[in-house]
Amino acid sequence: MENKKITLNADLLKERQKCTFNTLELTHLLDGGPENTIERREREAFFLDDPELKSSVPTEYLSHKDKYEEAVRVSCLIFRKVLHLQEQGKVGITNFREILGGELGSSIMKDGNPLTLHYVMFIPTLMGQGTYEQQAEWIQKAWKCTMIGTYAQTELGHGTFIRGLETTATYDPETEEFIINSPMLTSYKWWPGGLGHTANYAIVVAQLNTLGKCYGIHPFVVQLRDEETHLPLPGIKIGEIGCKLGMNSTNNGYLGFDNVRIPRKQMLMKNNKVLKDGTYVESPSSKLTYGTMMFVRVVLVQDVANYLKKAVTIAVRYSCVRRQSQLKPDEPEVQIIDYITQQHKLFPIISTYFAFHYCATWLWDMYNNVNSELEAGQLNQLPELHALACCLKAISTSDSASGVETCRLACGGHGYMTSSNFPATYGLVTAMCTYEGENTVLLLQTARFLMKAWQNKIEKLQLTPTVLYLKTAKASNFVYTRSINWIIAVLQQVAAGKIELTWNHMNERIKKGVSVEDAWNHTSIELVACAEAHCRAFVVSRYCSEIMRLKDTVSESLRIVLVQLLHLYGVSTAIKCLGDLLRFSGTTADNIDDLQKWLEELLALIRPNAVSIVDSFDLRDEVLSSTLGAYDGNVYERLFAEAAKSPLNTEPVNKSFQQHLKPFLKSQL
Repeated sequence: MENKKITLNADLLKERQKCTFNTLELTHLLDGGPENTIERREREAFFLDDPELKSSVPTEYLSHKDKYEEAVRVSCLIFRKVLHLQEQGKVGITNFREILGGELGSSIMKDGNPLTLHYVMFIPTLMGQGTYEQQAEWIQKAWKCTMIGTYAQTELGHGTFIRGLETTATYDPETEEFIINSPMLTSYKWWPGGLGHTANYAIVVAQLNTLGKCYGIHPFVVQLRDEETHLPLPGIKIGEIGCKLGMNSTNNGYLGFDNVRIPRKQMLMKNNKVLKDGTYVESPSSKLTYGTMMFVRVVLVQDVANYLKKAVTIAVRYSCVRRQSQLKPDEPEVQIIDYITQQHKLFPIISTYFAFHYCATWLWDMYNNVNSELEAGQLNQLPELHALACCLKAISTSDSASGVETCRLACGGHGYMTSSNFPATYGLVTAMCTYEGENTVLLLQTARFLMKAWQNKIEKLQLTPTVLYLKTAKASNFVYTRSINWIIAVLQQVAAGKIELTWNHMNERIKKGVSVEDAWNHTSIELVACAEAHCRAFVVSRYCSEIMRLKDTVSESLRIVLVQLLHLYGVSTAIKCLGDLLRFSGTTADNIDDLQKWLEELLALIRPNAVSIVDSFDLRDEVLSSTLGAYDGNVYERLFAEAAKSPLNTEPVNKSFQQHLKPFLKSQL
C-alpha cells in the first residue's frame, strides 16, 4: 500500500522560504556538533519508531489506574531498550536527561514515568554518598534494574526544610542495625516518584540517632517490597498519593515505617559514618553532601528549557497557520503571527529558551568541575555553585511555567485542548516550581550568599566571579547606548542597589534590637527581590558571553540571528523591570522610549525567521505530541482526527440517553 503523500500547509511553506540562515547549522550548534545531532536522531528513532511504545488509546481517556498500568508497561520497555544501549556503550547517566526529560521522555510518556527517580535520584545518590564498597554492592544491581529504587526525602509535613524531617533512624549497637520509624503522620514520606507501587527499594533520608544523640539527617538504603512477590515488607506502610495537576503516571507515593530494621552497612557512609559500637564519625565538612543534593536542581534548568522549547515551537507554527480578523477592510484574514502583540508574546520566549539553554550548559559544566573538586576536598566554589543552582532553578522554572501558559493563551481556544499538549506540558513544568526546593525558599538561599558577598565587599575581602560586579556597579553612571552591554551594566546596577538596600534594612532592624532571625524574616520580600535581580543580571550576562564566544564560529547569517535573539532577551528583561531601572540606575524616560522602539524593531527583524528558528530545534512530531504544532501545519485535520479517538464517539447514542436524559425529557411533557 502506498504511503499517503503529506501536504504541507501553504502558509508554513511560505514562512520557511523566508529563512535567511541555514537551519541545520543552528541545529548542530544547539546539539554541540553534527555528530551529536546524528546520535540524538538515532536515539530518538530507536525509541519513537518502536510500535510497542505507542499506546492504542490516548492516555487522557484512561482511568487513573489504567494510566499507571500502561505507564509501567511502557517504562519497562523503555528501560529494556536503555539496557540494550548500555551494552553497546551508547548511553550513560547524562543521557538520561534526554531519555527521561523534556525532549524524548515526555514524548513517549506525556504524564510522567514511574521509573524516572531510579536513574535521576537513586543511582546518583548511591554514587555520590556511598562508599566504594557500598557502590560495588548496589550500583551494578541498580544499573541492571534488578532492583528499582526511589529517593524518599520529602514528608507530609516537611519539604524544602530538610532539617525538620521527622523520620528517625535509631542505631542499635547490640544487633548492629538501624531502626527506622515514622513517629507521627506528618513524618510519612510523601511525593517520591515511583514510590507508590513501582520501587522496591528507596534511599530514605532520616534523622540519625546513636548513643542517645541526634546527628541530623542522613541517607539510608531501605528495602520496601519483597523482590519476588512485590508485597510490602513488615513494618512498611506504602501506597500512592492520588491524582495531581500533572505527572499522573509518575506514581508518587507515601511511605511510613513501624520499627523497620536495616543492617548498619545500609547507611550510606561515604562522608559520615557510624561504627559498630555506635560511635559517630563526622566527615571533614558537612558541605561534602551538597554536591549530590544539587544534581537535580542543575539538570532541571536544562529540562525546563526543553519543555519551553516545545511549547514555543507549537505556538509559533500554529500562529502562522491560524488566520483571524482583518487588519484592513476587504483584505483576507491575516496570520495571527502578523499581529505585533502575538510576536511580543512569543518571540521573547524563543530567546528565553536560548538564554536558559546556555546557562544550563554552563551550570552543568560548573557542577561537574566543583564535584571533582569536592572529591579532592576543595570547597571554595561550592557556595557560589549552590547560590547559582538555587536561583537559576527558581527563575528558569518560574519563567518557563509562565512561558508555557503564554504559549497556550496565544493559541486561543485550541490551546485549551489536551491534544495541543499544552495542558500536559504545563503540568510538568509548574511541578518543577515546587519540587527539589520551593522557588521562594531557593531564592532566599541565594540571598544568604548575596548578603555575605556584600559584607565581603564592605570589608574589602575577595569576591567570587559571579558577584564581582558589586565592586563597581553601584557607584558607576552608565551612559545609555543601544547595546547589550548597557543592559547588562544597568541590570547589575539594579542588583547591586537592591542587595545594598536589603543589607542596610536588615542591619537597621538588628541595630534596633530585632533578632537576626526576625530581621531576616521581616526583610524577606527584599531578599527574594535582590536574589531575583542578581539571577536575571547573571542570565543576560552569561547568555551574552556564550553568544560572543560562538559568534566567530558560525556563519554571518546565523550570527545575525543569534545576536538579534540575544538583544531581544536583554531588552525584554530590561523592560520587565523598568521601575527598578528608574530607581537604581540613571535610566531616563527617553532611554525607556528607545528601549521600546528597539524591542519593536527586533520583533520585526525576527519575524521572517521565526518558524525557521523553531524548526532548527529539530523536534520530531512525536516529541511535540501536538495537533497544533506538527511540522506539516495541518492543524484542523489533526484536531478532527484526534477528536475521533474519543471513546464517546464510538457509538452514535450513549447509553446515558436511555438511562437518564430521555426519561428526564419525557418527564417534562
